[in-house]
Amino acid sequence: MKEVLAIIRMNKMNETKRALADAGLSSMTARKVVGRGKGKVDYLLLQGAEEGFDEAIQQLGPGPKLIPKRMINIIIPDDKVELAVKTIIKVNKTGSPGDGKIFVEPVLDAIRVRTSETGDEAIVEQEAVLT
Repeated sequence: MKEVLAIIRMNKMNETKRALADAGLSSMTARKVVGRGKGKVDYLLLQGAEEGFDEAIQQLGPGPKLIPKRMINIIIPDDKVELAVKTIIKVNKTGSPGDGKIFVEPVLDAIRVRTSETGDEAIVEQEAVLT
């Protein structure tokens, strides 16, 4: 079992969520985060600010700024990691600084609270039951 942790642009969240669901990976946790990479401001950033893009505008000014991003956590079986990573890259790769990062980490165990299932059985998606 692995955790795929991806930090992506805010405006790519819905497209990423749809692409992962289409790939059969609809279970995830997402949250708003702020941060920055090690890159420096460049002319593309200035151009983006002039065009009104919030990410670019927030990076301008004195001192390093923290940029709003989305962080997605997906716990999946080992055999789905490559699919998840390729899907996230396909949607989020623009070739510009700020496209994001993906981290893959081992997960020792998972327990489904409702049924007490453990391991891969705890993370396998089940049909929704409406009552």
